[in-house]
Amino acid sequence: MVYQIYPRSFADSNHDGIGDLGGVRDRLGHLAWLGVDAIWLSPFYRSPMADFGYDVADYCDVDPLFGALDDIDGLIADAHALGIRVVLDWVPNHTSEQHPWFVESRSSTADPKREWYVWRDPSPSGGPPNNWRAAFSPVPAWTLDPTTGQYYLHCFLPQQPDLDWSNPRVVEAMHGVLRFWLDRGVDGVRIDVVHLLGKDPDLADDPPESIGLPHVGLNDRPETHPILRDLRRLVDGYEDDRMMVGEVYLLDVPRMAKYYGRGDELHLSFNFPALYAEWDADCWREVIDTTTGALDPIDAWPTWVLSNHDNPRHRNRYGGSESRARAAAVLLLGLRGTPFLYAGEELGLLDAEVPPDRVVDPGGRDGCRAPIPWDDSVGHGWTTDPWLPLPPESTVRNVAHLRSNPASILHLYRRLLEQRHASLALEQGDQTFLATPPGVLGWIRSTVGDDHRVILVNFTASIVELGADLDPVIAEHLVLVASDGVGEGGPAPRTLGPDQAVLLGPS
Repeated sequence: MVYQIYPRSFADSNHDGIGDLGGVRDRLGHLAWLGVDAIWLSPFYRSPMADFGYDVADYCDVDPLFGALDDIDGLIADAHALGIRVVLDWVPNHTSEQHPWFVESRSSTADPKREWYVWRDPSPSGGPPNNWRAAFSPVPAWTLDPTTGQYYLHCFLPQQPDLDWSNPRVVEAMHGVLRFWLDRGVDGVRIDVVHLLGKDPDLADDPPESIGLPHVGLNDRPETHPILRDLRRLVDGYEDDRMMVGEVYLLDVPRMAKYYGRGDELHLSFNFPALYAEWDADCWREVIDTTTGALDPIDAWPTWVLSNHDNPRHRNRYGGSESRARAAAVLLLGLRGTPFLYAGEELGLLDAEVPPDRVVDPGGRDGCRAPIPWDDSVGHGWTTDPWLPLPPESTVRNVAHLRSNPASILHLYRRLLEQRHASLALEQGDQTFLATPPGVLGWIRSTVGDDHRVILVNFTASIVELGADLDPVIAEHLVLVASDGVGEGGPAPRTLGPDQAVLLGPS
């Protein structure tokens, strides 16, 4: 299981109200206790913070807000000593406008770094070169630079100019960045908007039916795949099992699946339809079936994610119910594939309520990025005025409080992760759906031999009789984990309560 950390909001070691690498390092013990296999760190590079670190001004240094290179080196060493791998967020599609490369690029059309970015003359009508739209707001993905009279491409904010990956010098420089971090001991990278790296060399307009949609959700070019194959060769050149997971922000799963290549591109790719799936058995059955049908069973391993730094937390999306959040934990950690857990999910957090005068993110994502509550103190491990408001219920939904209660959702996650580590079927096994009553999903995870586990999830608000069809499957099985903790260690149930899920194993 990979645990995503948004450093700015995870833990604060110097009491300035902003999380930092020292804070992450201080809290590694919590992650080891929980059973985390790897951490993914959102960006901590030098940045003017127009997009909170996704606008990189120096790929090979730490922003002083988060610490220094010694801090990340120490964090990596401490994590490895605890058996936790470290994955960094790498942002290769664009830099900050303050990156020295772009400062040089925009200085003159004759500058050697001009071709490191995507520059074009105005259209014949005098406007942007094409109709591409930027993310975050319905504005062109182009900004006119008055110094040279040309437009530069930015698929996100104007402060985030896109690099031109068709330029071999850009490829060489970015390969150097990747080696810099791999040589420092990181175990892999999460590649931001990786499907944007290859772009149409003709910069053709997006189709009329897509007008107004951000280009980031439309770009799907063959030019990206050789870029990924080169990156895969680089990463695979490190013999100790490094990896790449890509943010392929295409909601069409078969299109996303192409970015695994034939086992020679991404090791893993995020599966975004699951992030938007409703709390509904039929909806989830379709998401799982679509994913299974699209991914090559040999070359492509699935990923599953319910929350992240860009979307409302799943407890919010599922109506605020803790029962559903608990059942979702069983769902996430019972599926075939690699689960990604966003910091705070193990506490059952809701998004923070951020008043208008505290809003800072251009994409409106502040609520899900609120600080993690750690203890019962006045600031719950933070100053009394951290950079964003704390989530609701922080007096009871903090690590110390929940850890003291064996019935808490925090201990549920720990029990589930213990089961994953103890069962080859849960870690690597096949997945086969079971015949279940309406509103219930059930499946078996199995490997060759007797190692198997049964997962049952009730997506309804009613008690459901499991029925005679399931009796032969779950006979002589015990409840290893129940989302509400009820019946653990006892025989498999014949009913599931509202929004209840169970993990069963042979007795």
